[in-house]
Amino acid sequence: MKFKRILLKLSGESLGGEKGYGFDAARLSYFAEEIKKAWALGCEIGLVPGGGNIFRGARNEGLNTGRVCGDYMGMLGTLINAMALQDELERRKVPTALFSGLQVDRLCDHPTEARIKAALADKKVVLLAGGTGNPFFTTDSAAALRAAEMEADVLLKGTRVDGIYSDDPEKNPGAEKYKRITFSQAINENLKIMDTTAFTLCRENNIPILVFDFSQAGALQKIVQGENIGSMVCP
Repeated sequence: MKFKRILLKLSGESLGGEKGYGFDAARLSYFAEEIKKAWALGCEIGLVPGGGNIFRGARNEGLNTGRVCGDYMGMLGTLINAMALQDELERRKVPTALFSGLQVDRLCDHPTEARIKAALADKKVVLLAGGTGNPFFTTDSAAALRAAEMEADVLLKGTRVDGIYSDDPEKNPGAEKYKRITFSQAINENLKIMDTTAFTLCRENNIPILVFDFSQAGALQKIVQGENIGSMVCP
């Protein structure tokens, strides 16, 4: 196994399927099955969901919600998504532990390095919701933070494209695909993979970022086993 411990970042929109909002039952089922395959190999998995299928924080159109209020609403959206994924996994007999940076005592614990690592040692898929627990930080930054806390071998970002491109390949068919780039190149070229804070956290903690197409069945399992899939950002 190439990657023993991974942090998987999923966008909220991906849970909404084609419509991009709410929940698509087929997509939830698919993601749970794919995560189970990697878990069954013995891979230790942390999972950070976005919340864009429920609320887009400061970018939600048509509302006059302030930035701080909007960010907290978005954090609650990530918790709802984590609970949905937790239920799908548990029904497949995959043990889980749910933590949230935004504390909701009846539902989950606050994430600490010790709690996260203990849950991983117990062979549980660790769901990490609530962002960082603070406004003004994206779920990308939260994913990088949690990856550093759990000492992940890699941060995997599951998307609907098969890697990193010089431009949006869905809009520009001539966009160049990068197989491997540095953090400096990603930042300098303003590539819209993750935000600068996430890049910086991963670079400082020597955690590579691998971007791949999660809609391809078996892709996560293949990555964990060492197949050359997607695009890598590394020092």
